[in-house]
Order: sequence, then C-alpha cells, then structure tokens
Amino acid sequence: MSKIGKKSIAIPEGVSVKLDGKKVEVAGPKGTLSLELHSLAKIIIQEKEILVERTKKTKEANAIWGLTRALVNNMTEGVKNGYEKKLELQGVGFRMSLQGKKIVLALGFSHPVEVEIPSDLEVKIEENNVLSISGIDKQRVGQFAAEVRSLKKVEPYKGKGFRYQGEKVRRKVGKKAASSK
Repeated sequence: MSKIGKKSIAIPEGVSVKLDGKKVEVAGPKGTLSLELHSLAKIIIQEKEILVERTKKTKEANAIWGLTRALVNNMTEGVKNGYEKKLELQGVGFRMSLQGKKIVLALGFSHPVEVEIPSDLEVKIEENNVLSISGIDKQRVGQFAAEVRSLKKVEPYKGKGFRYQGEKVRRKVGKKAASSK
C-alpha cells in the first residue's frame, strides 16, 4: 500500500480538472498543465477532490500509484500558486544579467556563459546576486535551476558559485603554511 497514493487531493478554488481517457488536464489562474496517465493508475474526479487508484495489485503498481498522486497534486498546486526556486551567486567578479531571453553569466571563465531561458519559465535577477526562477511546472522549474547551478557549483573552500537560497555549505580548511623550526 502506498501511503501517498491513499491520500485524496483537494481541488482548490478556481482550479478545474478534466479527464479525457488517459489524459488529465488541470487548468487554473496561472495556466494549464496536462499529464498522460500510466496504465497502472486511474483517477476518479469527485466534486472537490481527486482520488488516485491502482488498476493492479503489484509492487510496480504501488509505486506508480504514489507517483501519479504526487504529480497530479503538484499540477493542482502549480496552476494555483506556481513554484519558485532562488539561486544565490557568490564570488568576487561573478556577475549575471538578463539580455532578452538569455542569462549572461560571468563565472570566472575566459568567456561569458549564456543560458537560454525556456519559454514557460520566468527569470528575474534580484539584489544583483539572486536569480529567481518561477513557473507552474514544478519539474521544469527544478530542472532549470539545477542546470544553472551545475554551471558553477559552490565549492567548499571559499564558498564561490551558485547555491540554493538558504542552502548550508560545509566549508573545508585549506592548506596551512608549514612552520619552520
């Protein structure tokens, strides 16, 4: 039994859910998302809640059951409120700027790094060193944030690079000068 799959999903005010065969479509004030259902899961839409059930009783069906419930819940939350990730860039000489649909980054390389912004995401630069990525699809927001972060991950000696806002970085002690006796 899936602990997550058993829970029902409350449909927030202003959000509509449609089921067309094996395709679920969730529409809300921020936009519309759709999901193709796996054959091991089915959805029952009631007045103000959604129930996810499995079609077979196997170990794989339990996993798909919980996954489907989590994905549909993320869709209803995304079209209502949206998702946001914030990245901080720290380091001397590290800069970022927006130029149209591109982020131009100076990350200590011999060339500026340009990153294309996906059309369904919104990117803003706050306080010169905080990059705010927002959108309605949780997976797309998280994936783009991870791709930007991978360009210059935070290093443990000086703490330079991209980090998620609020992320704690364990610092290491560097080399020490040998004392002469």
